[in-house]
Amino acid sequence: MNKWIRGTNATVLSIAVIGIFIVLTIFLHSLKGFQLDLTKNKNFTLSEQTVTTLKKLDKDVHIIAFTNSADNSDFITRQVTDMAAEYKKQSSKITFDQYDMLKEPSMAKQYGVDQGGTLVFEMGDKKQNVNYYEMFNGQQDGSYTFTGEEKFTQAITSLTSTEKHTVYIMSGHNEYPLSAMTILRSSLEGANYVVKDLNLYVAGKIPDDAEMIMLLGPQNDLSDKETELINVYLKDKGKIYIALGFNKDMATKWKNIDSIMSTYGIQDQHAVAIEPKQTSLYDPLTIIPEYGSHDITNKLSSNNLVTLLSLAVSLNADENAAADWTKSLLLKTTDKAYGETDINLLAQSKTKQDANDVKGPLNLGYAISSKDNKPKAVILGGSTFVLDQDIQSQGNKDFALNSIGWLQEQKDQVTIRPRQGDAYQQALITPGQANTIFLLTVVFFPLLFLVIGGLIWWRRRRG
Repeated sequence: MNKWIRGTNATVLSIAVIGIFIVLTIFLHSLKGFQLDLTKNKNFTLSEQTVTTLKKLDKDVHIIAFTNSADNSDFITRQVTDMAAEYKKQSSKITFDQYDMLKEPSMAKQYGVDQGGTLVFEMGDKKQNVNYYEMFNGQQDGSYTFTGEEKFTQAITSLTSTEKHTVYIMSGHNEYPLSAMTILRSSLEGANYVVKDLNLYVAGKIPDDAEMIMLLGPQNDLSDKETELINVYLKDKGKIYIALGFNKDMATKWKNIDSIMSTYGIQDQHAVAIEPKQTSLYDPLTIIPEYGSHDITNKLSSNNLVTLLSLAVSLNADENAAADWTKSLLLKTTDKAYGETDINLLAQSKTKQDANDVKGPLNLGYAISSKDNKPKAVILGGSTFVLDQDIQSQGNKDFALNSIGWLQEQKDQVTIRPRQGDAYQQALITPGQANTIFLLTVVFFPLLFLVIGGLIWWRRRRG
């Protein structure tokens, strides 16, 4: 009798547990859009920019994935299609279809897609193509990173936005060439900016369509004539973005650049910021500045994304000058930092704080706006964060694009963008190894547990 009661209790308990799992599964399935991302870097959580873009969709966007079963690995195809499915889950305006180019050659021909795999984004009669190879960045160790979310969101933004903003990056003063800022340029173009080069000696004037000019990492000073053209441009509706680059002769060579900054009450102290640290991750000339309270930096601060500056120049705001302009601090060092004024000692790696140096905390960046709160200028003491080798580090890319977006009065471009995914390393195995893995994981181990469970049950039954 007792055995019968124990057996009945075990059966009822088993049925109850199974019932709870069934009810819980149905409940979780009913929660549309619910997911729990337990990965370290939140690889499966869409960024703030993507979520905002999808919420603003008021027209249907059709995503078509053209895959090539002969060339695309299953893993790569799955990464792309999973991302498309996530976008569809987030917005009812997104529809998604997938075609194998080998099985549907007529569809592939109709859309003129790349044989290596292509995503087509359609909105009405507008189309935007993204090739698979654009979403995967290969690394030197043979691994690769997936940047699919960034490309997806850029494609949708390109379809939905009708505005184009033209910015000119100045050249002729040993600034960073556009070829060293391909990621910045690509990101701006993906946000519907038109990026052009401007050499004033060639153009003779600042073009009429210039909504902003950018001076990034200049080594040499502007000429008097160039400075005159820029001042006339800025007196009207023009805007300027200045990110200084290190120059050992900056105290004597930047007379005209200094004069433009002084228009807004910003002074170049001609001192290189040094932050003594005890770490092997970066040297004292690499600064991780603290953020000031501003639209450009608030989201970076709340998401714990730091900006890194190398060979940054100390700036200061003269509150008694340029009273018509509001000067908001963006970046500053700790009070342990100091500004080295003897550049010769810096070049010899013999720096040591003395009475001639600028005491910390040092100010490294300002946002300038008019009395009616209209953005006018961004002035920064460093510029290395815009270079390809540095822009993907921490919050560098978001800081660069946020400051440009703020200057252009684009509130939706002051945000946190998709992060570059973790590096994946493909493992190449032979068919024999694949069969061994299959037999062990799908056949042998489950069968082993079944046998062990059966033996335990049999022993208990006999006992």
